[in-house]
Amino acid sequence: MPIYFDLSSQELPLTVDSIGNRWNQESIKRPNGFPHYHWLQTEQGAGEAIIDENHLHLTKGTGLLIAPFVPHSYHANEAVWKTSFVTFSGKLEADISKIVGNERYIPVADNTAFSSQGWIDNIISLHETGQINPVQLSIDCYAFLMNINCFRDYLEYLDQPLYIRYVAPVIKEIETKYNQDITIQKLANTVYVSPQYLSRLFKRFLGCGTYLYLTNYRMSKAKELLANRTDLAISQISFFVGYHDTSHFIAMFKNITGCTPLEFRQLHH
Repeated sequence: MPIYFDLSSQELPLTVDSIGNRWNQESIKRPNGFPHYHWLQTEQGAGEAIIDENHLHLTKGTGLLIAPFVPHSYHANEAVWKTSFVTFSGKLEADISKIVGNERYIPVADNTAFSSQGWIDNIISLHETGQINPVQLSIDCYAFLMNINCFRDYLEYLDQPLYIRYVAPVIKEIETKYNQDITIQKLANTVYVSPQYLSRLFKRFLGCGTYLYLTNYRMSKAKELLANRTDLAISQISFFVGYHDTSHFIAMFKNITGCTPLEFRQLHH
């Protein structure tokens, strides 16, 4: 049951303040909350978290992101309750609410699209073998929080006929062709519905319209290239993520992230 602190000595936009897995979870009461965003997930057994008088059952594969200073408590519901957890800090910690929303807590379940358990296990493995890349860690923290936001309540949708028939194929299309000249009309055509209806389904299941989902996915890929491929010009990155007009790409990037691509790159190097 390892626990590690301060995975990077560098001052980063986002980083891991603490992380652990296979933890024999004891009962916790925090009347004043915790100072950082805190993710707690069940690995084995089951537990219960209490926030704002709401009782949240945490079975295997389910987790909870709790905002800073939100009073809460949690305890085991079975003889054995093993958990994984991660807390986040960094220069942009105060802006995490812009990524995940202003909710006091967010329950999420592991799913085929994103496994928070797999994410935690991988980060710990990299740390234990001395392979942590600070810049990539910061990107991975952002990706983790983005996935928490995008896939909240995702598990219940996997069996929904509308999700299976229309949303899932379009997500796959976006993930494989985001670097091409795809439009919402073309995406809608792949599942034989109107762009308006497709966007309504995306909002229903994922909390954002088709256009915003596509844009956010492209921006996520752009951030990876900006941080990891310093040999690429901004215009090249723009092209690689599906924008043939560099000025439009820069404007969209700033609108989504609050900084230009160059400023984002400078922040990570």
